Amino acid sequence: MNKAYDLLHLNHKRGRILLSTVSGVATTKKELIRFFDRKVPSMDIITTKSFQVTPNEGNKMPVITSPRLGDFGNSVGLRNPGMEKAYPELEELKREGLRALLNVSVSANSVEDFVTLVKKFDPVADMIELNLSCPHAAKGYGASIGSDPELVKAYINGINEAYPERKSLLIAKLTPNVDDIGAIARIAIENGADGIAAINTVGPKEYYLDGKPILFNKLGGKGGASGEWVKSRAIECIRAIRSAIGDEPIILGMGGVSTAEDARNMMEAGADSVGIGSAIARVEMSDYESYFNAIKSGRDVSDYLSERHEMLEYEKHLIIDKTMYSDDTIILTLDGKSHCQAGEFCFLFFSEAGERPFSVAKNDPLTFIIKIRGPFTEAVSRLKKGDVIYTRGLSGKPIENPKTEKALLIGGGTGTVVLNLLAEKLRKENTKMDIRIGVPTLEKGQKGLMQDELEQYGTYTVIADDGKPGRVLDSLKKEDVLGDTAAYIVGPSVMMKIASERLLSYGLDPDRILISLEKNTMCGVGLCGECVCGEKLTCKEGTFLAYSYILKNNLEV
Repeated sequence: MNKAYDLLHLNHKRGRILLSTVSGVATTKKELIRFFDRKVPSMDIITTKSFQVTPNEGNKMPVITSPRLGDFGNSVGLRNPGMEKAYPELEELKREGLRALLNVSVSANSVEDFVTLVKKFDPVADMIELNLSCPHAAKGYGASIGSDPELVKAYINGINEAYPERKSLLIAKLTPNVDDIGAIARIAIENGADGIAAINTVGPKEYYLDGKPILFNKLGGKGGASGEWVKSRAIECIRAIRSAIGDEPIILGMGGVSTAEDARNMMEAGADSVGIGSAIARVEMSDYESYFNAIKSGRDVSDYLSERHEMLEYEKHLIIDKTMYSDDTIILTLDGKSHCQAGEFCFLFFSEAGERPFSVAKNDPLTFIIKIRGPFTEAVSRLKKGDVIYTRGLSGKPIENPKTEKALLIGGGTGTVVLNLLAEKLRKENTKMDIRIGVPTLEKGQKGLMQDELEQYGTYTVIADDGKPGRVLDSLKKEDVLGDTAAYIVGPSVMMKIASERLLSYGLDPDRILISLEKNTMCGVGLCGECVCGEKLTCKEGTFLAYSYILKNNLEV
């Protein structure tokens, strides 16, 4: 039939553990699909996020929460770029040659749109997974379909009748939130599905922090439940599905798997492959292959599963001071302190507005410098002294910097906040620092951002743009990087790119140019993939990247 069928058919009888990523987790971007395919050979099947005909911005942040270690609540809301953007990227990957099977997940609320998606992705997919199961999708999508046997029948029949020449396997992903998942699976198979994927997340359910909803979505704060607490339900569903459909159809099993024992139990229940999802949040990127290989070979994985829950824990703070540095920039001081290091960051959260990631300006007292540029930061600007706000994290990883005699620190805008914790580290390494800060304007007598803090670490120069963005870069000379020197650049992307290229032209080694990339970050634990830079997730690997890495991976700054 095809290579997916050859690999998976009756594999639950053979008992060989085949591993898969799951929709919406880890392999959500082209770069991450390539990474898993090339660097994680233990992964047999790579599953994309659920693509729709048109782009979908999904739910507002937070999109994830964790009541306890290993258990997750999720509310991404089918965020995706749409099929016209997704298809060329998958086509490029197939041209390059994929080792793993490619399972393309699709989501729609009509037979016609599902047909359009199946036709679109059939040329590049080994399997197409129909998302009939998402518990936090809008009405008419996901579980709205998969919980109705008549709709499941109509959708799968409609797809097969409209597109009989399909070459990829058609997999129906079902929701566990039904009375008889086996009966629905049987209907899917009888009407032309080649297999079943199960389970998607349980729920939706509500998650609260101090009596208020955590998740900030159109479902009133409800989200799916995934991770270890759905493990027994997943096994129960897979066993029921296998009993209902017999041995011939394929089952892609998933739900709460984190150990070799979990994988074996899922295979014994009747799964032909085992999906690993939420557990990836607890594994370092450098350990992915070792972790998955240990699961396949039946070995203990406890050395790879982090017991650190800090990235998903909320800490309550009071605002003890709020001042305006300028018309659009807030200095927010909270009670308590942090142990953040350069390269790490945390999230700010309050239930009325959701959450966003921010760099820590000072650890004690805990201080943030925030530019007002959207609904969340506008909501922060309305908070008052004495109000409650929460932090979540830390995410990222402390910078691993070259040890040099001298360091050139260049900051622009609110990116400057990153330099304080960096300078603190460099001082401990006895590094002589030259710190240059660019600001849009500088009124007479006004200090630069964090001037009082940064002046204690080395020579400090603040330069106003005065109509020429990035004017601070005009101060750079070849003499600034002579000798044993490294440069650290933070600020707007254009500024960092120009500064890096100028320093390269002065002969500074690209390994000694480090920039802080603050990519879009949603989950902070390595599941959503939004912060991918080449083969790194900044929420796991830290925000500082050497310019040599940027050049090698042809990344945009």
